[in-house]
Amino acid sequence: MAIIIDGAKLAQEIRTEIKNEVKKLIINNKRAPGLAVIQIGADPASTIYVRNKIKACAEVGVESFGFTLQNTATEQEVLSLISDLNADSRIDGILCQLPLPVHIDQNKIIFAIAPDKDVDGFHPYNVGLLSMGNPNALVACTPQGCIKMLKAYGIPTRGKRAVVVGRSNIVGRPMALLLLGLDCTVTITHSHTPAEDLPAICREADILVAATGKAGLITPEFVNSDQVILDVGISRTTNGKIVGDVDFTAVEPIVKAITPVPGGVGPVTIAMLLKNTLASYRRRMAD
Repeated sequence: MAIIIDGAKLAQEIRTEIKNEVKKLIINNKRAPGLAVIQIGADPASTIYVRNKIKACAEVGVESFGFTLQNTATEQEVLSLISDLNADSRIDGILCQLPLPVHIDQNKIIFAIAPDKDVDGFHPYNVGLLSMGNPNALVACTPQGCIKMLKAYGIPTRGKRAVVVGRSNIVGRPMALLLLGLDCTVTITHSHTPAEDLPAICREADILVAATGKAGLITPEFVNSDQVILDVGISRTTNGKIVGDVDFTAVEPIVKAITPVPGGVGPVTIAMLLKNTLASYRRRMAD
């Protein structure tokens, strides 16, 4: 049976550490860290994600500022709000919940957020720092959370072969860069990787990161008995069940370690958002 990498437990430990640090910093700096969360429209999944982020802020003592705009909000209205938040001294982090309505250019919104408040780690400035291995980068929360999980469970990376299934700017690409930084040999697969080749490529991995959003894509033919699997995917089945990219029931008895869905990568992702907000706050207070 595989080791179950318990993201919920790890996230709670991280939140406790952040809460204790925030208490001390507030005494010295006279204000709490501040996180602005922008939601455009009422997408049910986005609403849940935003609610969970605001709840996590309250738990650790981070002040949250929620901004909900109508689905009909113009691109200029969103950019104007971001400009105001960039200038607001109470705000240390800004995130705009994705996906955005089709009439709003996602890149324009990401680029508009000040790099030092980009706690999602999506701004080209932070992506550039990450690609250079610069420790001052604000790193995308989900890949950062995956690395945190590997380290927390003492999973070796140096010289290991890692395969990342998915090449999105949010997970796949930054995940590959972080694994490179830990001395892994990294392969990225994507939608144009021949389907007949994918199982064999994945079987070669010591560390397999599944980040496609395709429920049950990773089956026993994709894995080996010494493998660690980080399942980033999240989907909802027709009966309402939340599942990942990995067929957990079939794969878990075979592999060495695996993250569950839910309760795996998701909670640690939110913990890394808090960590990025705290890092931004500390830098701003030091200036």
